[in-house]
Order: sequence, then structure tokens, then C-alpha cells
Amino acid sequence: MEPWPEYSRFLISLFAILTPFAAIPIFLGLTEGRSDRERAGIARSAALTVASVLIGSAFLGDAVLAVVGTSLNSFRVGGGIVLLLIALSLLNATVSPVKQTPAEAAEAEQRTAIGVVPLGMPLLAGPGSISAVIIEMQRGSGWEHAAIVVGSVALVCFGIYLALRLAVPIGRKLGQTGLNIMNRLFGLLLAAIAVEIIATGLRNLFPGWMH
Repeated sequence: MEPWPEYSRFLISLFAILTPFAAIPIFLGLTEGRSDRERAGIARSAALTVASVLIGSAFLGDAVLAVVGTSLNSFRVGGGIVLLLIALSLLNATVSPVKQTPAEAAEAEQRTAIGVVPLGMPLLAGPGSISAVIIEMQRGSGWEHAAIVVGSVALVCFGIYLALRLAVPIGRKLGQTGLNIMNRLFGLLLAAIAVEIIATGLRNLFPGWMH
């Protein structure tokens, strides 16, 4: 197991990556005209999709790294860059192209199962969150470590469900300006975490740099 502060950092970073505040305006737009019951079902589908994808990625991380033939430290650098790109988009209060391209957004308007695609994937569970979970899973060993990682994912996904379920009152209360402020705060936190992940990967890849 890792020290508890490391798990706290993972929990915060995962919520920052998956921040539902960025998804709330899109959720409201895609569910416009739908009943409260339908919105609840879509929110539940999105949260379950994110949980399934991330928990599956956590346990398949070893296989992914083995198939690709890359080291954990290389994956840290690559994943950190992806997280940094997402953080920069959050600071600009925009949806990162890493998460969803304009073409995918246009196609989403025609979908019926929008809780799975595009809300669950790739808007919430995208390359950034998948990379973060794989990296965290590789940082420790044992069932206790795995249970904490899975529990963290489940806790964040429950937060996503609550945020989407309450999207209408949250959107009404905060407004677009309030949502943008929240996104920028999470973007700043995520940028710092991304730099730390990149630095750790580079330090292990090139130990000579430390001298």
C-alpha cells in the first residue's frame, strides 16, 4: 500500500479529471425536453459506464502495458501530458479535444443512449482518467491497494451521478460563470498533479538528470 496522502491525491486528481461541472452544460443540452425520470436514468448510465471503464482499466493495466511494450514510467510521461492538456482546457473553460472532438459532439445529438456515449465515454471516462487509474494501480500491490483504488473510483462515480442528477438546480444556481470558475479551479489542481506525474516519469527514465 501507498501512504494515505498519495491516495488522497489520486482521489482529488480523478475528480478533477472527471469533473462533472464541465459535463453539466452538455448534459443539460443533450437532455433538454426530457422528463426528470429520463434524466435520472441517463445520469445513472453515465456513472455506471465510467465506473465500468475505469475499474476494467485498473485490472487490465498490466496487460495493456505488456501488449504495447512500454514501461510504467513512459506511460506516466504520456499520461501526464494528456492530463496537462485536459487541465489547460479546463483553465480555458472549454471541453478538451482529448475528451471529445466537435465531430463527436455533433454525432452525440443524434444518439439515444447518451448516458453511455458520449457522456460516459469519451466525455467523462477518456484517455486522461484511464491513464490516471492505470498509473495509480501500478504504484502499489496487494488486495488492499486494489480495493482502495476501486473504492476511490466508485466514490468519484457516485459524485458524478449526484452532480448530473442535480444538474438542473446546480446549473440554475451557479450559472455558466460559476461552472467556469469551478472548472478553472479543478484545472489548476490537475495541472499541478500532471506536472508531478511527468516529472516522476522523467526522473525514473533519466536518472542521470538528477546529477
